[in-house]
Amino acid sequence: MTTPAPLNTAKPAVPSAQLRVGVLLVNLGTPDTADAPGVRVYLKEFLSDARVIEDQGLIWKAVLNGIILRSRPRTKALDYQKIWNNERNESPLKTITRSQAEKLAAVLSDRDHVVVDWAMRYGNPSIKAGIDALIAKGCERILAVPLYPQYSASTSATVCDEVFRVLARLRNQPTLRVTPPYYEDEAYIEALTVSIETHLATLSFKPELIVASFHGMPKSYVEKGDPYQSHCVATTEALRRRLGMDDTRLLLTFQSRFGNDEWLQPYTDKTMERLAREGVRRIAVVTPGFSADCLETLEEIAQENAEIFKHNGGEQFSAIPCLNDSDPGMDVIRTLVLRELQGWI
Repeated sequence: MTTPAPLNTAKPAVPSAQLRVGVLLVNLGTPDTADAPGVRVYLKEFLSDARVIEDQGLIWKAVLNGIILRSRPRTKALDYQKIWNNERNESPLKTITRSQAEKLAAVLSDRDHVVVDWAMRYGNPSIKAGIDALIAKGCERILAVPLYPQYSASTSATVCDEVFRVLARLRNQPTLRVTPPYYEDEAYIEALTVSIETHLATLSFKPELIVASFHGMPKSYVEKGDPYQSHCVATTEALRRRLGMDDTRLLLTFQSRFGNDEWLQPYTDKTMERLAREGVRRIAVVTPGFSADCLETLEEIAQENAEIFKHNGGEQFSAIPCLNDSDPGMDVIRTLVLRELQGWI
């Protein structure tokens, strides 16, 4: 009997460029300009996604093109102008996401075969541009990182949809991985805790309670099987345990509802109104579902909901910044990325 040759376990001598791994951070998106034309382009792409508005029938298209895209861009452009990064002429979401990518690249700089880039699901830079750039730099493996702690079909899934659409056009596809949601990950909960406690220590007042406000979703989407609500509940419960608070001191609410359908409740704006009328005078709001500050946190929460609270009798209101590119925030992204890159680097 012939003795089989031993297996060759040595790694092949492959040029490092062919072993490069790409990491693509992806957030929701933003208009390119803070004016009606820029917002109109952004809203059309966003609201034409069947993951966001599931019924893309003729009635919706008539409403979208005949009413929404004619009136809403003007009013939303005014909101964007309130929070716009005029120095860079871009939205804070774009500024922060770029910085997150740059800081992650710096952390991974000792691994010259890892390339980090960033993209927006809607608007620019597009996911296609991000993937094309990584491939052009020799990346044969790509880790897509949807920057949404809680999974939903209208956020995480639509990032995957677009990534898959881009890859579907390629003859030579890179190998793909996608990071999972991290709604109760220990690093994420710890970072939120540090962020909350650090911010509260800077205030001249002590909040009577904290509201954790998450982006809303039509109730029907959850009834069809979307796990988003349960992920938001899990995040809030983990935060309560870590902060030593119960459901009377750390409340869960949902913001940003749109249209006439019933959305997940309790609503953030209605809660602000109710709390103030019930005698609550000092409050802080944290937005754990957003990895970076954006229109929904800087304008809707810090300005619009603050006004609702004070108009109904509240006195002191503070919006706690998102994790953004802070040290705790970058710890979350680094932990998530390094965990999912195991076996590749």
